[in-house]
Amino acid sequence: MKSLEQLGTEQMQREGKLLSQLLGEAGMEDVSSFEASLTEQQSRLLFEIATEIEDTENALRQTEQLVQRLKKHLEQLKGLQKVLSK
Repeated sequence: MKSLEQLGTEQMQREGKLLSQLLGEAGMEDVSSFEASLTEQQSRLLFEIATEIEDTENALRQTEQLVQRLKKHLEQLKGLQKVLSK
């Protein structure tokens, strides 16, 4: 079984080899275009994640408010039941 350090070194070597291949196959303009595309994709993904986080937080707040209203309604019903059962 390989150590964590060996696995990390091998991963870095594979990444370096892949980067060298990409740079060898593509000109500098292609690399710049590729980097710009990656940056744009990253920005778009970060925006989508932030939006999803905000939507989820809002849904959670609404759910918590609904739980509180249902608890209050349940207590009112129990109170009515107690009064009417006497």
